[in-house]
Amino acid sequence: MSGGELKMTETWLVLGGSSAIARSFARAAAGDGADLLLAGRDRDDLDLSAADLRIRTQRRVEVVDFDALDFDSHAGTIRRAKEFAGDGTLNIFLAFGFMPLQEEINASRDLARRVVDINYTAVVSLLQEAAPIFEAQKRGAVVVVGSVAGDRGRPKNYVYGSAKAAVAAFMQGYRGRMFRAGVTVTTVKPGIIDTAMTWGLPGVKGGASPDIVAKDSLAAAKKGREVIYTPWPWRYIMAIVKAIPERVFKRLDF
Repeated sequence: MSGGELKMTETWLVLGGSSAIARSFARAAAGDGADLLLAGRDRDDLDLSAADLRIRTQRRVEVVDFDALDFDSHAGTIRRAKEFAGDGTLNIFLAFGFMPLQEEINASRDLARRVVDINYTAVVSLLQEAAPIFEAQKRGAVVVVGSVAGDRGRPKNYVYGSAKAAVAAFMQGYRGRMFRAGVTVTTVKPGIIDTAMTWGLPGVKGGASPDIVAKDSLAAAKKGREVIYTPWPWRYIMAIVKAIPERVFKRLDF
């Protein structure tokens, strides 16, 4: 995004708007002068967040009902966002996700499919719908929250991790497509974050604040970064994890 484009009104469509990371991102983006369209299933929570943000920042903040698994509604959600943005710049921050225990997934074929559909298929559906709008707009930013779990398949969360790995590969190709339109595409790979998704999971302690992910994500979008790990030490942690030979890695219990 060039200096001239930044002077235009920025609008962020925040998908999964009631998640902890999305709420933090919305506060950061509105504080930076952007308008917001919060999209999610928990309408009461979104309405409260929107009211709070309007008071705090005096920005335009509206809410739209959104369910990642309602694929037929995706086109309408994207159209609504573009209408809300008007002649300004539409951006997308995608932060919804679903991570049940692997043991639960192993016991349910339907649950395995749900994990893949929410974490991968819905991402593809939404961003494919948005692609022509971004190509016509010829500016903007797309930020998708992935996970370090997509960097290496582990027995304890390999279905979730494989969906996040698929998102990372999709984003690489999407980034190439959007580059030709002047749109930046950023994949955010958080480590362990203190959110409802990780709360109470066995072996998960000391998660970082969602505010860190939000601030890093917004900064990465403004700088046109392609892939970031957050908090930053996870880049080096995952470099070590990925370097472990498969014959050794499959014996590890983590």
